[in-house]
Amino acid sequence: MRLLSTMTLSLAIFVGSVNAQTQAEETTTSEASEVEKELLLTPTYGFSHKKLSYITLEDGTEIKGNITDLDREKGLIEQVKVKDGEGNKHKLKPEDIKHMYLPPSGLDKIGNAYNMIHDAKKWNNQRLEQDLINQGYIYLEKTDVKIKKKTEELLVQLLNPTFSEKISVYHDPRAKETFSVGVAGVNAAGGILKSYYLKKNSDKAAYKLTKKDYQKQFKIFWSDSEGIIKKYPDGKWRDLTDHIHLYNEL
Repeated sequence: MRLLSTMTLSLAIFVGSVNAQTQAEETTTSEASEVEKELLLTPTYGFSHKKLSYITLEDGTEIKGNITDLDREKGLIEQVKVKDGEGNKHKLKPEDIKHMYLPPSGLDKIGNAYNMIHDAKKWNNQRLEQDLINQGYIYLEKTDVKIKKKTEELLVQLLNPTFSEKISVYHDPRAKETFSVGVAGVNAAGGILKSYYLKKNSDKAAYKLTKKDYQKQFKIFWSDSEGIIKKYPDGKWRDLTDHIHLYNEL
């Protein structure tokens, strides 16, 4: 009888230990998944004048040099001045540029460091230079953006370079911020962008999504993905990054 009790107790302890270990592993896996999930980058405004920049023009010309000045008007890039390795100076307008990789300044680089944790094996976007992105370079490209009934061609920063297989998220230079911590799109100062330009691979132009109208826009924009609508029926702006990740997975 004593032997049976001892065996029963030992078995209970063993089962409890296994269950505890299983729960711990599940918790660890869940936590790791949350940590590894990439966020949208913080828009970058300051660029290094010391590190090389890589610019590709519309005619295919490639310029490698140092940014000497970058002019903006109402947030939009108006002119880029660069000095190449041979000492030639270039003044470039947005209409001249196809895309470019620019090195962020020290503060902007630190602000985005926590967002750039990713597994190189999961890299699926072949149109981007992975090595430069891994070095912290900012990628900007020209794209059509549809705002209401008007379509504009803008040179804007890609905010999801490491998870843009099916959809690209661009910075809206005119976007305002609110101040709240712990949700999608948080920047180093705690600001949450109120709008983004999103472009699916199947679309000719990016669309402006806003925090104010997102619940109205939600089912229309994600109409080609029932999985997102079913999993996130409320269409909360704070879950935007999760919507983007899920769209890439489906």
